Amino acid sequence: MKEINKIILEQIEDYNDFLETKMDTSAGNDTILFGRGGVIDSVDFVTLLLDIEQAVNDEYGTHIAISNSRAMSQKNSPFRTVGTLAEYIKNLLEE
Repeated sequence: MKEINKIILEQIEDYNDFLETKMDTSAGNDTILFGRGGVIDSVDFVTLLLDIEQAVNDEYGTHIAISNSRAMSQKNSPFRTVGTLAEYIKNLLEE
């Protein structure tokens, strides 16, 4: 799980180079990715998710899709924070 968190945070830091308003990752797992309190719009969020997805697939030699109908249908969004996204990715990798 720590490796997944690290990948997500690294991708955010890399993506910050392209953002006018930077995402503050100092909260670690509690860093808000999207929604209330988030600083990026939906287009930037989708781009960031694709970067995270590619980095995870490269690291683990898999081909998981992070943004899928399962993610969209959950009561609590897995995209809210770094921690919820990391947990969701961990579950995808374990399947």
